[in-house]
Amino acid sequence: MIKKIKEVISSLMLVELLKGMALTGRYFFSRKITVQFPEERTPMSPRFRGLHALRRYPNGEERCIACKLCEAVCPAMAITIESEQREDNTRRTTRYDIDLTKCIFCGMCEESCPVDSIVETRIFDYHGEQRGDLLYTKEMLLEVGDKNEAQIAADRAADAKFR
Repeated sequence: MIKKIKEVISSLMLVELLKGMALTGRYFFSRKITVQFPEERTPMSPRFRGLHALRRYPNGEERCIACKLCEAVCPAMAITIESEQREDNTRRTTRYDIDLTKCIFCGMCEESCPVDSIVETRIFDYHGEQRGDLLYTKEMLLEVGDKNEAQIAADRAADAKFR
């Protein structure tokens, strides 16, 4: 009975509202924490999964051996691979497309690759104004990999320490 009376009195006095306003007032006068993006960047984990890239060997040859494991394991079916046999009896891709509008950035393609060809970089600030802008072809993915190979290699080395 006494508990019920306390509940009625606190609801009439708007206790919850006053507690909420006190909390708001505390943070209203405190120093604001705002990051001025893109001039300032927040710290990022080396395991962050962003834009995909295809890597090359140091001699310039692409790493992908067209095993199609990444295509098979992709839960969103965002990867399309076509391949052909070369004269030296090795298989290489003729088409490697990733539709980033379908991709869920789970990293399963990266984990399944036996030659460490497909990786997800730290790049998160990319955009597309039309749907076709986010369909990355083999050439585009190789270009991203070539441009960011130093960072990718450093992240892979750091990741190897934790395994």
